[in-house]
Amino acid sequence: MMELKDILYRVSLTSTSGDMSVPVAGICFDSRAVQPGYLFVAVRGTTSDGHAFIDSAVEKGAAVIVCERLPNTLHERVTYVTVKNSARALGFIASNFYGNPSERIVLTGVTGTNGKTTTATLLYELFTRLGHPSGLLSTVVNKIVDKNVPATHTTPDPVQLNALLRQMVEAGCTHAFMEVSSHAIEQERIAGLKFAGAIFTNITHDHLDYHKTFENYILAKKKLFDELPSGSFALVNIDDKRGMIMLQNTRADKNTFALRKPADFKAKIITNSIEGLELEIGGKDVWFKLIGDFNAYNLLGVFGAAVLLGKDPDEVLQTMSSLGGVSGRFEVVNPGSRFTVIVDYAHTPDALKNVLETIEQFRGDAKQVITVVGCGGNRDKAKRPVMASIACKYSDRVVLTSDNPRDEDPVEIIRDMQQGITPADAKKAVVQPDREEAIKMACMMASDKDIILVAGKGHETYQEIKGVKHPFDDREVVARMLKLFSN
Repeated sequence: MMELKDILYRVSLTSTSGDMSVPVAGICFDSRAVQPGYLFVAVRGTTSDGHAFIDSAVEKGAAVIVCERLPNTLHERVTYVTVKNSARALGFIASNFYGNPSERIVLTGVTGTNGKTTTATLLYELFTRLGHPSGLLSTVVNKIVDKNVPATHTTPDPVQLNALLRQMVEAGCTHAFMEVSSHAIEQERIAGLKFAGAIFTNITHDHLDYHKTFENYILAKKKLFDELPSGSFALVNIDDKRGMIMLQNTRADKNTFALRKPADFKAKIITNSIEGLELEIGGKDVWFKLIGDFNAYNLLGVFGAAVLLGKDPDEVLQTMSSLGGVSGRFEVVNPGSRFTVIVDYAHTPDALKNVLETIEQFRGDAKQVITVVGCGGNRDKAKRPVMASIACKYSDRVVLTSDNPRDEDPVEIIRDMQQGITPADAKKAVVQPDREEAIKMACMMASDKDIILVAGKGHETYQEIKGVKHPFDDREVVARMLKLFSN
């Protein structure tokens, strides 16, 4: 147990009432998880306000309440602490409660619309192979050395996050690499963490259902860099026109990477094929197993970050050349089948365009590129017609289907997508709301050597419909269909 006054280190307080030395058995921001002796933080969320559950937390035995406004009734046995921002306070409280693990590990954050998972995962794999026990916090999976911990969000909540970092420290990890989503930054989930550095990959229109405007989305990403401490590094892609914006107010050491512009870390694509990438990077020609221009940026960001973290450039490049791809990212299922099927997580217009442009470079004598694509429900509706338009522009045939419809009608989501299809492209597109049937339909359309892209879900092993996550894995479905249509 820790005393309350120690847990509140660095937290900006506006008032206190009660015993500031009370021992705290645990912390939470969900009143349903409160146990006797716990500290409960009342956080204003997007769908509910934790202040409405203060009485419930007290009834369950909470010893401390941290809130932005006091309840009408105060209980004598309970200590009340008011703060200006409960969500931010929770980050510092969680960090303190778990012994400030981010100060005992070299933590690097990766943010951007696309490339976060690949960049963070490659850094984890690289440093592991370089002999540094490492941790990974990603959309696909969290890792503590070689132990997998299932991931439920791109960035966990502050309590889970600090608990995971503490486990990494206890397991002997020297480094940790973390995807940092715009939601996590905006919701203060990373408050209280000490970053050794941060990487900006790129930014394109996404999550406007949450951020409302593109400017707000940019500012959310920028906040990560604004709050970096002196002595850390900021590494940004300046081929993205918003890259330099990320560096404007940072106290960190400023560094850039690019393929097209002059930069601190520069690369040139020599060969780009279905087998991999050859880059001129760090003054050397190096072959990598990853595919496509977008991965050239990911690799360059990884190289720059590793050098900034003190690793020898030659050793880094030699090790990077042996690294494979990331699950559900341009993943070729059953190579050698009579037609090629690629599963990719591309769920934004820019990511879909990047993947399809890469396929176009490699299509060779393929008669058709067939794309299976949908859009998620309860998310940014503005990108739906854009996704369909891009799919039609770069494909010979398109099957519009469900992604994770969540609480929306899949047919209505597809209708939104169809608004982006021109009359000239209408004949390319067919509709099949059932995702498995859509993949089957694409396989039935395919001839020898054709290429099918199944986009949007990548590594995910579920489909969320009406609040229920049903087992569904694009890769498993594709493998079954390839077996069915192998003859």
